[in-house]
Amino acid sequence: MLTRLKPYNPSASDLHADWHVIDADGQVLGRLGTQIARILMGKHKPGYVPHLLSGDFVVVINAEKVKITGNKAQQNEYLRHSQYPGHLKRIPYLTMQEKHPDRIVQHTVKGMLPKTKLGARMLSRLKIYAGPEHPHEAQVVGAEKARSTEGDA
Repeated sequence: MLTRLKPYNPSASDLHADWHVIDADGQVLGRLGTQIARILMGKHKPGYVPHLLSGDFVVVINAEKVKITGNKAQQNEYLRHSQYPGHLKRIPYLTMQEKHPDRIVQHTVKGMLPKTKLGARMLSRLKIYAGPEHPHEAQVVGAEKARSTEGDA
């Protein structure tokens, strides 16, 4: 007799999001991006399903101290277009690092997430700060307390 197992499909109430703080100081940009994207998608959890928002919140601090390997610091360019003919703007990596270091990490992670509405919701759970301070300490502490009480039960 053959028994069929029902596939695991959690409801939205079964999913809860934790908060993770990642220090980007001295980390390589691409490796950091894959680590963040994995947490945002929820692939680190045993109950991962690709069609639900099962990932966690991520707070990245010290984004200005992220490393990049090889000659990419001189070669990388970030492109923006205003949708007017001839208005393509090319911003070198070094300029972007000085003015908006948080956008470098965001651009990297955005390229690793799904290009759907769900991917946009995942990206909204990413909080990036150039320095070591962030305003999400209460959420991080609350998530740690919730994890510790789950372990006791």
